[in-house]
Amino acid sequence: MKRNMSVVGTFYPRRAVELERYFEHFSTIYNESFTLPDVKSRAVIVPHAGYIYSGYTANIAYRVLQKSGVKKFVVIGPSHKVAFNGVSLCEFSSYDTPFGKINAIADLVPKLKDKFSISCISDAHAEHSTEVQFPFLKHYIEDVSIVELVYSYANAHYISEIIDFILEHEDIGVVISTDLSHFYNLNEAHRLDNICLIAIGKLDVGMLHSGCEACGNVGVEAMILSAKKLGLSAHVLDYRTSADASGDTNRVVGYTSAYFS
Repeated sequence: MKRNMSVVGTFYPRRAVELERYFEHFSTIYNESFTLPDVKSRAVIVPHAGYIYSGYTANIAYRVLQKSGVKKFVVIGPSHKVAFNGVSLCEFSSYDTPFGKINAIADLVPKLKDKFSISCISDAHAEHSTEVQFPFLKHYIEDVSIVELVYSYANAHYISEIIDFILEHEDIGVVISTDLSHFYNLNEAHRLDNICLIAIGKLDVGMLHSGCEACGNVGVEAMILSAKKLGLSAHVLDYRTSADASGDTNRVVGYTSAYFS
């Protein structure tokens, strides 16, 4: 069973050549204004809006992952349209992208389903928070393979246990998908998002609950819990809002990327 593209042509371009132009543009800006950290990280937080808004922020994290040498990743994101309890994992054989298919990590799927009693909610996998990550992974990681986990009403400690299990495998990494605050004016967005950024940087779950309005807060909390257990530190790579692209400062969405090492 193949995981088809559901938001191609809206959140990201349909044609591979157009995607290549996006990545080239992001990296050109990056080369002019950012020094890539000299680290090998296999766990990142990335945003999931349309590429014109959050693509640059995500691109930095994938440039970090590219240096890790890891070729297998579990992509974890919140469900925006389908409500259900817990986490969904479907037994896809591959994931479609404009660059061609990405194979699933076939041996990992039954292990996760059995160990954590995860069911498949098929409708939940027409989800943009995870799908927008697939072209980045296909572009930057040669011979990449992935598994997609989508959560709705889920417990952060439960997802953290899944992350712990994944990271026990030294050849597998984790991509945590979230945007930050939604539809505040720019000043209020900066105030709320700064809570998220500090909470991530300090691995502070209490602060995360004190005003961070990330739509993927559960996944972020789970990653923080796992990082603390595994002795990892967190480093924010980039922060910006939709206003940087649109110029609209009245209803903005915040984006960040970070890595753990």
